[in-house]
Amino acid sequence: MKKGKVYLVGAGPGDPGLMTVRGLELLRRAEVVVYDRLVNPVLLEEAPSAALRLFVGKGSGFHTLPQEQINGILIAQARLGSLVVRLKGGDPFIFGRGGEEAEALLAAGVPFEVVPGVSSAVAVPAYAGIPLTHRELSSSFAVITGHEACKAEPSVDWARLSTAVDTLVILMGLKNFPLIVGKLLAHGRSPATPVALIRWGTTEEQQTVVGTLADIIDKAAVLQPPVVVVVGEVVALRDRLHWFDELALAVKRVDPLNGSHPQIQP
Repeated sequence: MKKGKVYLVGAGPGDPGLMTVRGLELLRRAEVVVYDRLVNPVLLEEAPSAALRLFVGKGSGFHTLPQEQINGILIAQARLGSLVVRLKGGDPFIFGRGGEEAEALLAAGVPFEVVPGVSSAVAVPAYAGIPLTHRELSSSFAVITGHEACKAEPSVDWARLSTAVDTLVILMGLKNFPLIVGKLLAHGRSPATPVALIRWGTTEEQQTVVGTLADIIDKAAVLQPPVVVVVGEVVALRDRLHWFDELALAVKRVDPLNGSHPQIQP
């Protein structure tokens, strides 16, 4: 019997052209694709037509399947001898629970491989014209999850983190955004600190709202997830470096996968 294997593959942040060559190669060979909510549908078309496609996406307050059941699907499909691609938005090991899935596969004796992806934490600010580091403005950055802000005992030490690094990137932070702003201000971050909120980054639906810690909460009210938050002086560079804005308004863009010009859909 053929031995199966699971590949934990990062699909990138939205623009299908940002998926790695290795990830795309495996997707085109996949017999089973287990994919998340933020995976661009264009990428699913790259899998063989006969491949089994299983949606296990999660949204705020909504999980198609519990994580334990997702782990079970990966194990079961691999034991049937399939080449399984677990396709995850961004990078599988950055707030993607890829580490938990790898542990489950290891415990079950299922072979696996990790294929890193371009994280939204890096790519989305770049598409908004915001470099996370800059020789004159930022020599450090941290990536954190916004889910921790509402916990009574969060694993994020806001008192230390608020001023410990130059640039903060907050993923999944919109729901708790007022709490996050309050914690940053309470622990020493200046109200004048620039802030950017970027929705559907790297796609033609990209929308960016900019303000400061003093006024960004009201401006954020117009947005819905998914949103990447960037806090720091580098946000001010967006005024000059917003290279993607005009491209995002175009009806069609070059498809780096096959040379045609389909519309990118989030």
